[in-house]
Amino acid sequence: MKKPSHHILVCGSFRMNGTPQGVCAKSGALNLLQYLQETLAERGRDDVAVSAVSCLKVCDRGPAVVIYPENWWFGHINSEEAIDALLDSLEKGEPAKEYLLE
Repeated sequence: MKKPSHHILVCGSFRMNGTPQGVCAKSGALNLLQYLQETLAERGRDDVAVSAVSCLKVCDRGPAVVIYPENWWFGHINSEEAIDALLDSLEKGEPAKEYLLE
């Protein structure tokens, strides 16, 4: 596997005991992982890695997603449309402002 040019982190709200308990998990963030990976493949973006992570600590604005190396933090990512907006922004090279956390 070649080194990815981007890494997308999806908050899974996992706590120390491994149980998903926060806003991101309860809002279905992890259910969007398959859609995210399938859409990246359809777009030919095999240079993007996707990982579910424990807690990004922005629960009041979750579900949360971070894209590196840009360090773009997004909130309220709870639909396929939101994922599409993030991937469009990645291709354009500028963040999807409607979801951007500042």
